[in-house]
Amino acid sequence: MPELTDSQKYGLIFGGAIIIAGIVLSTVVFPFWNLIREDVFEEVEIISNDNGICYANTSDNIPKTIENCELTPGATVTIKYGEGLAWATIVE
Repeated sequence: MPELTDSQKYGLIFGGAIIIAGIVLSTVVFPFWNLIREDVFEEVEIISNDNGICYANTSDNIPKTIENCELTPGATVTIKYGEGLAWATIVE
């Protein structure tokens, strides 16, 4: 088995450190499942309609924006939104 030079040894150490740092970041600091938000379905009342964009309050206290909305204020609909997001869609 040939002997490794100093630069090859340092290259292996550096590469190993990068791989270990990547594993730590991907599992501890930034888990992939945080990117996938849970869908929430909720029955809400439309607060206002501003030229096709409706607004509704939800139980998470984040006002939701609903695009392409033809409903009048006061209408009750079921919407779907991602947990913690500020936009939603109407469920037919």
